[in-house]
Amino acid sequence: MPVVRRAPAPGETRQAVDRGVPALTELAREGTLAAAAATAEGPERRAIVRAAYDLVWPIVFARVTRRFERRRGHAACSVSVLRLADECLDRFHDDVEAVVEDLLTHADRPIHNLEGWIAGRLNAATVDGHRRRRGRRGALQRPRIPGWLADELGRDRWLTALATELLGWVGVPVTAGNDVWPLEAWAQRRAEVTGDWPGSEPPVVAREVERVLAAMRRRSGWYEKYVERPLGHKEPPVAPAPPEDGFVAPLAPAGLDARVDAELTRLAARAVEAIEERIGRGEPAAETVVDVLAAVFGRASAVTDVEQPPHAGTDPGETVLGALSGRVDVDRIAAAALEIVGAKRSGPVAG
Repeated sequence: MPVVRRAPAPGETRQAVDRGVPALTELAREGTLAAAAATAEGPERRAIVRAAYDLVWPIVFARVTRRFERRRGHAACSVSVLRLADECLDRFHDDVEAVVEDLLTHADRPIHNLEGWIAGRLNAATVDGHRRRRGRRGALQRPRIPGWLADELGRDRWLTALATELLGWVGVPVTAGNDVWPLEAWAQRRAEVTGDWPGSEPPVVAREVERVLAAMRRRSGWYEKYVERPLGHKEPPVAPAPPEDGFVAPLAPAGLDARVDAELTRLAARAVEAIEERIGRGEPAAETVVDVLAAVFGRASAVTDVEQPPHAGTDPGETVLGALSGRVDVDRIAAAALEIVGAKRSGPVAG
């Protein structure tokens, strides 16, 4: 028969708040802690939860967090909760929350050594909490490689291990700095699995990640559900704010083509301004267009000369200058330029 906790007497809620952990221990000893947590409301509920956190967090840090941080090589993080790095502190809070929830749900029988009971359930509680958090993000709760994916990867030992790492990674909230994948850590893992220490470099792993992703995309529905969707739930890293007197340069376009387009747009705006000014002084339109475009776009090849191999593509500056060699093109370009600067023209351009 389930135990139902009696209603608190007047003033008892304040006493429960004041007593904290001793009150929690007493409820556990009576076997009524889970029932009390389930039925309590308002200040009494907050008092129970706060007391549970006060009791649980030192146990979690001593028995879970410290051991884990030492294994990861985080010596400073293993010293104190106050020394935990941001990522490690988030993981610690997640574990404490999971253990508190487990305590308030399953402490439904008399428990005479509450700290020992909590310690005995740490692994199950933290693992269950981890799986539930992954499930909320849409990731596999237990990352495992399906048979069809192992076949796509040729049952290769390292590639299947990398696929498992990838499925695990998409389900955690942390990021790899400015990168999507923790390639440095996976390069270390690759060396351990394959024994190929010289060849286990991040660029190599990056190519292997693309190979694994290509295999996963063979089943688009599975890939969208277990990779793309949970990956989209990660919070992107935010760059720290610059100092008040610091200068932040604008982001440059990423690729060569983008940089060329940006530069040509800038030169075109400069050409329009020059054409407008000279036509405003009464200079002939056709001659003005030719002179200005030749002067402005004659320097456009500097955008690509340094980075582009010889004969690897068409020079945009040369394309513009070549168009100025024909009368028809000059008329067309001049008419377009005049339309841009707001002049009204009709008929062919006068020389």
